Amino acid sequence: MKQTTGTLVVKLVVLAIAAVLLFAPFLFQNVRSVEVAARICIFIVLVASYDLLIGYTGIVSFAHTMFFGFGAYGAAIFLKDMGPGWWPVALGAVGGVVVSLIMATAIGLLSLRVKAIFFAMITLAAASVVLVLVSQLSQLTGGEDGITYKAPDLFKPATKLLVDGNGKVVKLFGVSLNGKVAAYYFVYLSCLVLFLLMLRFVRSPLGTVLEAIRENEARAEAIGYRVVAYRTFIFCLSATIASLVGTVYAVWLKYTGPDTSLSFDIMIDILLMVVIGGMGTMWGAVIGAVLLVLAQYYLRDLMGAASEALSGVPVLPELLAADRWLFWLGIIFILLVYFFPKGIAGTAMQAGARR
Repeated sequence: MKQTTGTLVVKLVVLAIAAVLLFAPFLFQNVRSVEVAARICIFIVLVASYDLLIGYTGIVSFAHTMFFGFGAYGAAIFLKDMGPGWWPVALGAVGGVVVSLIMATAIGLLSLRVKAIFFAMITLAAASVVLVLVSQLSQLTGGEDGITYKAPDLFKPATKLLVDGNGKVVKLFGVSLNGKVAAYYFVYLSCLVLFLLMLRFVRSPLGTVLEAIRENEARAEAIGYRVVAYRTFIFCLSATIASLVGTVYAVWLKYTGPDTSLSFDIMIDILLMVVIGGMGTMWGAVIGAVLLVLAQYYLRDLMGAASEALSGVPVLPELLAADRWLFWLGIIFILLVYFFPKGIAGTAMQAGARR
């Protein structure tokens, strides 16, 4: 199938982003930048898994962070109780997936027959209940304080991946090949595998069926597809991927709490990333996640620098004060929605197709 110019440009941008993330520990040699790169990797997968629901199937859910939290808390609880090691990580991942599948199946079978807005409210209620339970079950989950634990020994900063003849850690481009680098590549490779699996899935015949259900549910039902079964399946698949990436994030962060894994703010971020990148395209998840995470981490700093540079100009320094970064982030979001109504990737691909 011949690719349009817009699609080709979007894919090249995504490949460039993947390359930058691949070499992030060597390109950006400070803790904050590597943390940003790891967070981008996590949110790319989290947003793409949500796009399976809202973009490819037309399901609006507010419970996606609930599944993310199940995976994170699964790893956190086992790592705290059993100590650092790979078995606690594996058991936590399996436990998080099992709980996510049970919840997703229950919600899917009971609720996916109702209208979209009612289903969205049901998922919101379920996520709220889980958030309250996690906050109250302090003996198991740590309550509002969360859980702090140790990651496997391979990911300790003191771990030497390669040593020279003198027993000193080998450096590559000035970066010590230690456990922190190993932890980053654990995140990167795990997210890459999950993203490629989703990409393969949406290109399969099953992905085409889901798009048919999104476009006209009644017609898909009339030609023989069991719509509820397909919608429940994709809901479970999305929940599984969100749970797995939650486990990866827990191993990276070495802390799990309501604010880092179950907060409704994370759900809002996911929605914004989907809209910015473009629904119904895996490439949009990459672009949306990169733009919003970078804005969250660096827009405040950029505005502070601009305010200082324009200190002699009336009004502008006050408007560009660092404390107003959320206001300008909102303005940027409105402009993106106005000029890219189908998201950046979706609008670019559509424009290329028209040409």
